[in-house]
Amino acid sequence: MKTGISTASFFPRLYTEDALSEIAKLGGEVCEVFFASRCEYTRDFGNVLKARLDEAKGLCVHSVHALTNQFEPELYSLNDRAYADAVETFESVCAVAEQIGARNYTFHGATMLKKAVKYSFNYDLISERVNAICAIAAKYGVKLCYENVHWAYFSNPAFFAAVKDRCPDVGAVLDIKQAMQSEISWREYLDVMKDRLRTVHLCDYDDFGNLCLPGKGSFDFVTLYKALADVGYEGPCLMEVYTKSYKEESELKRAFEFLKECEIKASTR
Repeated sequence: MKTGISTASFFPRLYTEDALSEIAKLGGEVCEVFFASRCEYTRDFGNVLKARLDEAKGLCVHSVHALTNQFEPELYSLNDRAYADAVETFESVCAVAEQIGARNYTFHGATMLKKAVKYSFNYDLISERVNAICAIAAKYGVKLCYENVHWAYFSNPAFFAAVKDRCPDVGAVLDIKQAMQSEISWREYLDVMKDRLRTVHLCDYDDFGNLCLPGKGSFDFVTLYKALADVGYEGPCLMEVYTKSYKEESELKRAFEFLKECEIKASTR
């Protein structure tokens, strides 16, 4: 395991390429690139990121993450035009991922934003579409990884349990703050993800559910790192926080160092 940082931790203060440079300054060796706008889903922008990575010397991109509501829900659309457009955009993101050496795509998929609606899932359609986009991603050496998100289809472990049985190539992303917001233990998500787990997102929160920098809340990161090791997880744990949680980037550095200390403590238990 290696602790890293997502460029989302700097959004919207810094452009994505500038966030990469900042992660390198903080001592990060691995990161996730969060694309902040459609203009970043291009090979030209991939060249910009590649130049920054070359300057960073040693920083590698583990995964990419697009703005979900720009196109991902339409990957499940029954409208053929909407679906075709979404696939085209998805493929563009995968192409940039290949350019910058990312091997994983953090995926939210369709959303459940209408709280008064009781959602039911057509797993035949969902699995057909997931298998299709897994195949597209694979052409670029990228694995599609479904993330647990409290406002998306994968808000409950049962959803991923049903999908993974039908989709042998889909991976998983564990987000501990999203598990808290779903009011389901992160352990239940980890139990269903296990060998499909490719990425972990880290953020702290207090006893009232308020999000904060790692080390400022009540989450037990040492126990998490130990649980990840116990299931054989060897991928990165990426700090993904919101800019409203800090004022100075020195605070971000302290949070990053705190996580690395937790990782070491877990390994000595």
